[in-house]
Amino acid sequence: MAELMTNALQQLPLAALHHELGAKMCPFAGYEMPINYPAGVMKEHIHTRTHAGLFDVSHMGQVLLQPKGDMETLALAFERLMPVDVLAVKPGRQRYGLLTNEDGGILDDLMFANRDDHYYVVVNAACKTADLAHLRAHLSDVADVIEVTDRALLALQGPDAEAVLEAIVPGTAAMRFMDVGVFGDLWISRSGYTGEDGFEISVPLDQVTAFAHSLLADTRVQPIGLGARDSLRLEAGLCLYGHDIDTTTSPVEANLTWAIQKARRTGGAREGGFAGADRILREMRDGPSRLRAGLLPDGRAPLREGVELIENEQVIGRITSGGFGPTLERPVAMGYVPTAKATVGTELTASLRGRAQGVSVADMPFFPNRYKR
Repeated sequence: MAELMTNALQQLPLAALHHELGAKMCPFAGYEMPINYPAGVMKEHIHTRTHAGLFDVSHMGQVLLQPKGDMETLALAFERLMPVDVLAVKPGRQRYGLLTNEDGGILDDLMFANRDDHYYVVVNAACKTADLAHLRAHLSDVADVIEVTDRALLALQGPDAEAVLEAIVPGTAAMRFMDVGVFGDLWISRSGYTGEDGFEISVPLDQVTAFAHSLLADTRVQPIGLGARDSLRLEAGLCLYGHDIDTTTSPVEANLTWAIQKARRTGGAREGGFAGADRILREMRDGPSRLRAGLLPDGRAPLREGVELIENEQVIGRITSGGFGPTLERPVAMGYVPTAKATVGTELTASLRGRAQGVSVADMPFFPNRYKR
C-alpha cells in the first residue's frame, strides 16, 4: 500500500538531484518533496538567514492569463475575484493576492505579476486544480487561462542571494522587492516566502537541472527542504494556506487587510464588487470576532497546530501554526484569538496535552523581513 501511495505521488523535475543530495523525501500536496537534507532543518534554516538557500517549489502552479482584448478589461475581471487592486499593478511589478469566495473566505493566496501583455500567476500546489477551474469559469470570456507545464520553479533566498544570482544572471541585482523580469529563458521575480531578500525563478524543464547545479556550485548556496521553509515563513509571520487560512477565514480575520488596497475599500475608487465583499467590508468597518495573532509560548515546548487556547475551561482559540524558531532560539506560533484578546502583550493559556501553558500575544513578524525595497 505504501508503495502504491508513493507511486501515486507526482515527481519534481529535480527529483533525481534531491535524491543525489541525500534529501529525506515526504508526500506533500500530491508530490514527493524534500523535507530536509543531511544538514538538517535547524542548519538549513540558519544557513538561509545567513547566506543563501535554494528551494525547489516546482510543485506550485504557474498560470498565464492572456487577455482576449485589453489588459484593463482583464484586470477589472480579475478584481471581481479578489479584494485587491489589480489595475494599479504596473508592468514589471508583482503583488500578493487573495482569491475569495462569496462568503468572504479565502480560496487561495497567490502572487500575480503584470508582464505588460499578460498576467503571470503563481498559486499553491494543493489548490492549483481548483484555482484553474475557478479562473477559467470566471475569466474565460476575457482571457485564455493557461497552465504552465513546461517549467520548474526555484526560490533562492537569503542575504547572499543577490550576489549569487547576479554572477549567473547579470542584471538581477538591480531588481527591487516585487519587481519581475525576463532574463533570456528565465522568468524572475524578486520575492519569496521566507522573509528574506531573494528571488523566485521559473526555469524551462530542460534547463532546470543545469541551472540548479550552477547555483549549488556557489559555496554560499545550500539546498533547503520544506522543513526549514516552514520555520522560516513562520518566523516571518506568513500564512500557510490550509493551516492559517482557508475557505472559512476572511482576509480581515487573517490580519491580511494590508493586501486590500484603498481603491477596493469602502469609499475607494472601485469599492467592493469582489466575491465576499459584504462580509469583508463589514468586518473592516466593524471589526471581526477573531483575529490571527502572533503568539510566544512560555518555556521551551513548542505549541503546534491544533493546540487549544482556553479560558475558564472554555476553548476560545486555536493554534494554526507553531514550532521552534531557530533564529529566535525559542518557540513561536500563530493562531486565532478573540479580537478583544489580540492586543500585543495579552496573556493567554494553552492546553498542551491537558496541561496549562502560558502564552502571550506578540507582534509579527517575529523576525523582521529583509526585503530590498
